[in-house]
Amino acid sequence: MSERSPAPGGLALVEALVNTLDVESGADALDTADGRARLGVTEAELPPARVLRESLRAALLAHAGYPAHREVTPLGELLARAPLYAAVDPADGSARLLPGDEDALVSRVAAAVATAAIEGTWTRLKACEADTCHWAYYDRSPAGRGRWCSMQVCGARAKMRRYRAKDR
Repeated sequence: MSERSPAPGGLALVEALVNTLDVESGADALDTADGRARLGVTEAELPPARVLRESLRAALLAHAGYPAHREVTPLGELLARAPLYAAVDPADGSARLLPGDEDALVSRVAAAVATAAIEGTWTRLKACEADTCHWAYYDRSPAGRGRWCSMQVCGARAKMRRYRAKDR
C-alpha cells in the first residue's frame, strides 16, 4: 500500500476505486457499507462497480507497461455507456466535462478519465508492478517511469529478490 499523496482531480476517484481491493489479502472495502458510501455505491451497484474496478486496474497496469492481471471487460466498452456533457460557465465561458448521471459510478469515472486524458495526466495513473499489490498510484516522477506504489515496500522487495537471485 502506498504512502503517496492522492492522484489529482478526478483521478482521485479512479485511484480510490481501484484501491478498494487489497490484492494480497483479498480484503475488499466494497464489502462494507462505509467503503461503498465513500464512493457513492449501493449494494445493487456492486457487481458493475467490481467489473469497472478490475477494468481500470488492467488499464493502469498497461500504463506501467504490464499485461492485465486477468481477463477483464475492456475499459472502453464500459466507459462508452456513460453519458457525459460539456458544462459551460456563462460568466467566463470556460467548459468542463461532467457526468450525465451524477449518481452512476461509471459516469463519474468516465468524466474523470476523459478530463485526465485531455489534460495529459491519465497515463500517469498506474498500478504497482508487484503481483501481490497492483495498488493504484499517481506517478509524479519527472520521467514518468515509476514502477511501484511504494519504493519502501514493493520496490524494496523487488530489489531484494533481484539481489538474492544474483547471489545464487
